[in-house]
Amino acid sequence: MGHGHGHDHDQDHDHGHDHQHVPADIRHERPLWIALGLTAGFLLVELFVAWLANSLALLSDAAHMATDTLALGIALVAVRLARRPPDAHRSYGYGRMEALGALCNGVLLLAVAAWILVEAFERFRSPPPVATGAMMLVAALGLAVNLLAMRLLHAAAGESLNLRGAYLEVWADMIGSIAVLVAGALIRWTGWYWIDAATAVAVGLWVLPRTLRLAGAAVHLLLEGVPRGLSLDEVRAALLAVDGVAGVHDLHVWSLTSTRPLLSAHVAVAAGRDADALCRDLGALLRERFGIAHTTLQMETAACQGHGCDPP
Repeated sequence: MGHGHGHDHDQDHDHGHDHQHVPADIRHERPLWIALGLTAGFLLVELFVAWLANSLALLSDAAHMATDTLALGIALVAVRLARRPPDAHRSYGYGRMEALGALCNGVLLLAVAAWILVEAFERFRSPPPVATGAMMLVAALGLAVNLLAMRLLHAAAGESLNLRGAYLEVWADMIGSIAVLVAGALIRWTGWYWIDAATAVAVGLWVLPRTLRLAGAAVHLLLEGVPRGLSLDEVRAALLAVDGVAGVHDLHVWSLTSTRPLLSAHVAVAAGRDADALCRDLGALLRERFGIAHTTLQMETAACQGHGCDPP
């Protein structure tokens, strides 16, 4: 039976490293609050005018604005919860909130898209009149709100899956506002009210693939899939190439959050090689080449046989 030594390397245990993340969170929290206030306030205006103007395109834009508001709210909750330290019940902390938030946002968007498509089908059969003036005015105001929110969120978009989802929500809604503006002008020019429903369908179908990608990324993270940009085969080959590594098995790479990859593996140590020194070398390799700071390596000084060295 092989003898093993477990070594856990986590740069986050270093207090200096851990607190480097906090200023970034605080820096992005203020723009999130401002963007949330803008979108929530305008959502109420847009819903009221969509009802007055009887515009499905404007209502679909309001639905996307509602998901913007939800996404920004979830992003704020995730930013705050991510700063909470691990406790006795959640040893990894609350980092997974970003994936849960992104998944909820994706499911809501899919439901909104389905409702808009059903409503649009009914309106194609009997297109109701649309107040194009109000429709275009609100769409123009919505476009201004979207552009301002995008500017506020741009710097935060690369921080996490959740913040990227919030940014893309606002970006998609900007496209929706432009589409509603164009539709209003075309209806006013041609008198064809079916353009309103067609625009709603077009915006819904345009948003759909992006929604599926966002939800898919959240599910991938929750299923502890290999992080995007990392190859399990490449990581295995890099470990095996280190002098003194006789074998690697039970290799797992996953993510706690979209920006924090983790790795665990059993490493067979060649005869004559110091296990502790090899473990340090492997930790440095994984950190520098693959950006994996949290690693748990089980160093086996003799070949494992049977199931004694396998994790439970």
